[in-house]
This record gives sequence, structure tokens and C-alpha cells, in this order.
Amino acid sequence: MSGPRPVVLSGPSGAGKSTLMKRLMKDHEGVFGFSVSHTTRNPRPGEEDGKDYHFTMREAMQEGIDNGDFIENTEFSGNMYGTSKAAIEDVLAMNKICILDVELQGVKRIKETDLNPIYISIQPPSMEILESRLRDRQTETEESLQKRLEAARIDMELSNEPGVFDVIIINDDLEKAYEELKDILNDEIQKIQEAKS
Repeated sequence: MSGPRPVVLSGPSGAGKSTLMKRLMKDHEGVFGFSVSHTTRNPRPGEEDGKDYHFTMREAMQEGIDNGDFIENTEFSGNMYGTSKAAIEDVLAMNKICILDVELQGVKRIKETDLNPIYISIQPPSMEILESRLRDRQTETEESLQKRLEAARIDMELSNEPGVFDVIIINDDLEKAYEELKDILNDEIQKIQEAKS
């Protein structure tokens, strides 16, 4: 795949990935494109099909995975998630930096491909802060919250292994985390802006 180098953002739910990503896309309109993942889970209030996720049936998604249409996929809390090759190609075809929001398992799968993205992990400052952020959302049952926290514990441990990520950003201050993210992506942002001018 040619075009600008994609960006893989990973980190536990509640670490602030979505907030940082939305801000990046708003501040640099026309530079970034989000690779919309597929999922078999039901939409949350306010989520739109084709914008937040491609909401799909398990059978259809499994068929796509079996056909090799996905660059990565995983299962979490009984739901399937994955990134299709077509979703990435759609963004790259617009000459935008493709942002992928994937779980740690997906990161390992992408490393087996020729995509060559910049790997960035967004981490919470502590498990306590993460738990309070997730509870504040009020979108989880206690059982699913505990599953997310356990997944986050594992994610935080494995993210620190050498070579998994190019950069780890600790999101204890949103402004600081955002500036760090922008600094890392500055070269790629400039390439796109120069190509457009």
C-alpha cells in the first residue's frame, strides 16, 4: 500500500484514544482519515454505522475474515472487531494519513503485514484513574467493566515490552498528551500539507 504512513493507535478503553483522535482530525481537517472498523456489537447511543463502526452480523464478518479481507481482527466481550483492507485503502486513496484504532492483538497481527505504520500506545496514568473514567461513562455493566479493567491491566503490561510500540503516551493531562501526539506525527502531517499545496 502506497501513500502516507498509517498510524496505529492502541491502548485500553478509557485511555483517551478516541478523544485525542477526534481532536487531531478536527485540527488537521483533510490530513487524517479514520479507518472505520467492523464490529458485531450493537451501536451505543449516538454511534453511526459507517462513521463510528461498520456494524455487521457475525456470519458476514467471519466470512470476510476467512476470505482474507481483514488486516486484523479480534474478539472482545463476546463481540468481534476488525479492520478491513478496504477501509484502509479507502483512506489512503484520498491521500490521507490513515488512523487505525486497534487492540494489542491487532497490533501484533499488523506487524506481520507490509503496512509499516507508526505504532503509538495511549495509556492511562494508573488503573485507578482508568477505572474512574470508565465508571464515569456509565456505559458498562459491572461485569463488562471488570472485563475491560482486566484487559487494560494486560494491555498496560504488554505495551511496555520493547519493540511493540514506537511511542507510549501517558494520558494524565489531555493537552500534554495531545501535544506529544502531534509532535510524533508532525513529519507525516507536513508531507500531506506540502502535497496538497
